[in-house]
Amino acid sequence: MPQLALKPQDVVVLLKCLLVGQTRPSIAQMGLDLGISASEVHAGLRRLRAAGLLGPGGDVHVSATEEFLIHAVKYAFPPQRGELTRGVVTSFAAPPLSAQIAPGTDPPPVWPHPEGTTRGVSLAPLYRAVPGAALRDPHLHMLLALVDAVRSGRARERRLAEDALRQRLHEMSDERPEPRAARTRR
Repeated sequence: MPQLALKPQDVVVLLKCLLVGQTRPSIAQMGLDLGISASEVHAGLRRLRAAGLLGPGGDVHVSATEEFLIHAVKYAFPPQRGELTRGVVTSFAAPPLSAQIAPGTDPPPVWPHPEGTTRGVSLAPLYRAVPGAALRDPHLHMLLALVDAVRSGRARERRLAEDALRQRLHEMSDERPEPRAARTRR
């Protein structure tokens, strides 16, 4: 049996699973919401189960997801920056981090997209459909932007994004995160 490896679009599917919780729509509807084919959503769900991020019933394993998003995604899917372009803000330039980080003189990171309203430095999205899906779903946009801040941000931006991701993951699952001081570093 071949080794299953996660693909960047699987992170998008995982975040959508977090948002919809137990009221998961059909695979076809999920594909429409994300701008990903139904067959790719199905394959992504299978890979996420094999990776231990989803249970057999499709429930999200929050602790494993937290560990993956905070510690592994930046290495598995490193950021790719490009030139100035028009697009959809991401990373620290998008909510919720944009409320905590004052804009500097540098152009903000954006996912290139013709319907974007901000001129900034392009940051390749995890998957080509991400900007459109983010424009349709502000909650998904927020999670994707936090993941991008973990992937591409400086130390302070990453720390703020990690804390915000932890808080949102545990709010969505009704679990309570450990206080930052109680966690141990390895």
